[in-house]
Amino acid sequence: MGNGFFCMTKKDIREMGGSKSRSRSNVGRTSQRKMPAEEELLHRRALSMAIQQHQLSQRFEGGGASMSRRHGSVSSRRLNPGGENLANEKLQVVDLENFKTKKFVLVHGEGFGAWCWYKTIAQLEEVGLLPIALDLVGSGIDQTDSNKVRTLEDYSKPLVNYLRDLPEDEKVILVGHSCGGASISYALEHYPTKISKAIFLCATMVLDGQRPFDVFADQLGSVEIFLKESQSVVHANGKDKPPTSLVFEKQQMKALYFNQTPTKDVALAAVSMRPIPLGPLMEKLSLSHENYGTARKFFIQTLEDNALSADVQEKLVRENPPEGIFKIKGSDHCPFFSKPQSLHKILLEIAQIP
Repeated sequence: MGNGFFCMTKKDIREMGGSKSRSRSNVGRTSQRKMPAEEELLHRRALSMAIQQHQLSQRFEGGGASMSRRHGSVSSRRLNPGGENLANEKLQVVDLENFKTKKFVLVHGEGFGAWCWYKTIAQLEEVGLLPIALDLVGSGIDQTDSNKVRTLEDYSKPLVNYLRDLPEDEKVILVGHSCGGASISYALEHYPTKISKAIFLCATMVLDGQRPFDVFADQLGSVEIFLKESQSVVHANGKDKPPTSLVFEKQQMKALYFNQTPTKDVALAAVSMRPIPLGPLMEKLSLSHENYGTARKFFIQTLEDNALSADVQEKLVRENPPEGIFKIKGSDHCPFFSKPQSLHKILLEIAQIP
């Protein structure tokens, strides 16, 4: 099956009506058990990649874009009211002058880090655009203990600080994956003038007063039930204290996130993912119509997603309609691994929408 994707407009939307062992190592953390040689090598490569991505992001924070011509954009056909049309995937030559905003800020989801965007970064760089991948607090190579990250504000500080320091006349395109949708929603509320477009990649696009966890409630159950019954909950401060993070076992992660992902990327994730801070997931967002409500939002759906099912994603876009919807066929919850070329084409497509 090809790397196809669909696109819907806002008007169209309204018309719709366990494993035996845990991952042995994380970036920035060292297992207490001695790792096999091959796994230790993977760990070192993952750490090296994360450091390189961090350095790459620092380098990209200044400077302008090249105006050279490049390949890689596609033109999609909008949906007709009576059915869905496949996008035209033929590669075309597109001038960078068609991009009003050339800088992409890539925000990872729960447990991930800047390292997960390595394919997307390479593809965007190759066509002359400026990708920046950030590690949120307690993620990637950030050394903060994930169990000590209590609020969405604290968790999102690298993104907030980046936008705060951005020149007043400069805008970026935000891309948020999974629970990274909460971080870019927070950013839209507090720095709306710095953001040209916000792209929710199978992400938690919530309404005012909702928690990121609420998006997963249909699959995981209520907060109370999940925290009581889940074997993945960590009580770093003691069993008599509120839980602090989530740690999924390797096979759980593979089933939830990587059911269509190449083996080498699953191996990279297994040695790179960090515990998931629970505080930011359980925090209700305060989102205003004036800021978040008027932002240009786009949603990319992943149709083979076990972490955030296609039905749940459909519900999200019905309840909080974005300006446009794109669908990636054959993608799991991590299209930057499972369908990187389709994701790349869609990012270019959205960036060029006037």
